Amino acid sequence: MPADLSSRARWVRYSSRKVPLRVDGRFAAVNDPSSWADFAAVATATVGEGVGFVLTASDRMVVVDLDHAVANGRVLPWAQAIVDSLPPTYMERGRSGTGLHLWFRGTVPAGRRIRRGTVAVEVYSDRRYIIVGDRVPGTPLSLAELPDAAGLIASL
Repeated sequence: MPADLSSRARWVRYSSRKVPLRVDGRFAAVNDPSSWADFAAVATATVGEGVGFVLTASDRMVVVDLDHAVANGRVLPWAQAIVDSLPPTYMERGRSGTGLHLWFRGTVPAGRRIRRGTVAVEVYSDRRYIIVGDRVPGTPLSLAELPDAAGLIASL
């Protein structure tokens, strides 16, 4: 887990239905910092299925979520074209193993979903949580020098 994330108290657990949870099992809210915890508390909690990081505009992190981008362990051509068109960055697989999360620096005024047929791309920087913990090998482990997301949406 990148120290850039684990050092921030923006952590939640999540249920099998991907609902954010507090470490005591009650519902968490992406707009209520009092329902979040530090990484150590969330990592040792036993409620839910795993851990997630809450994105806030103040952190200036953008996540591009490519749904159904991996099949049989291989990145699908449409998703690979997106990955190749963007600067190299920290990347994780989604919980299902078929999605990819690409991390960038910046903000997105409002979350955005882009759908073209079966292709689904989501872009978020605030009031969302991202399930984390399955880094794609070979991607940077530090978020300190994330590429800037300026113009990112226009290129998708």
